[in-house]
Amino acid sequence: MNLKLYVGNLDYSVVGDQLKELFSQAGQVVDAVVISDKFSGRSKGFGFVEMSNEAGAQKAIEMFNGSDFDGRKLVVNEARPPRER
Repeated sequence: MNLKLYVGNLDYSVVGDQLKELFSQAGQVVDAVVISDKFSGRSKGFGFVEMSNEAGAQKAIEMFNGSDFDGRKLVVNEARPPRER
């Protein structure tokens, strides 16, 4: 089962491919996306990484939560399901 991780406090220049490359150090990455504003197209400073298994996801949290990436301390944890609007 794939596990989705929330990745926060990203520099606004970071793109999905950079996240995928970084998180592949912890395990197999299924998908990586940086969320952008639908009007301006500018990054919102957070994204999601989908890992192929729980072991890889746990390793990614341990490796990258609080670590420095592009001069910013990352916040990495298990993503919560989207809430109703």
